[in-house]
Amino acid sequence: MSFTTDRKRAEGLGAGGHGAEHHWFMIVSSIGLLILVPLFIFTFGSVLGGTYEEAVAYYSRPFPSIVAGLTLVVGFVHFMRGAQVLLEDYVGGLKRKLSIIAVNMFSYALMATGLFALVKLAL
Repeated sequence: MSFTTDRKRAEGLGAGGHGAEHHWFMIVSSIGLLILVPLFIFTFGSVLGGTYEEAVAYYSRPFPSIVAGLTLVVGFVHFMRGAQVLLEDYVGGLKRKLSIIAVNMFSYALMATGLFALVKLAL
């Protein structure tokens, strides 16, 4: 027999037990993207329209490479978490699990492809 009240058992958990953690992660990643996306546009825009050799020389420097890599990683993780919440809310059953797995695989594949291309370009 439990002597705790319903309110005490439910306090701080939210509906699924991880709502507040997810909310804060999305806020922090949004703030990170607010900083990273303009930096990425600024760094990418300066090499846009140049030759391949100019792009290789530009992305061989650490600052543009780090900004591009961080933008890729933070952007795709933010997308993955947001899409997971969307799928949890609107899709049910086995379709939900398969859709979440597919979105996660897609996000990680694009993230890895982008980082591989960035490293290959920088080296």
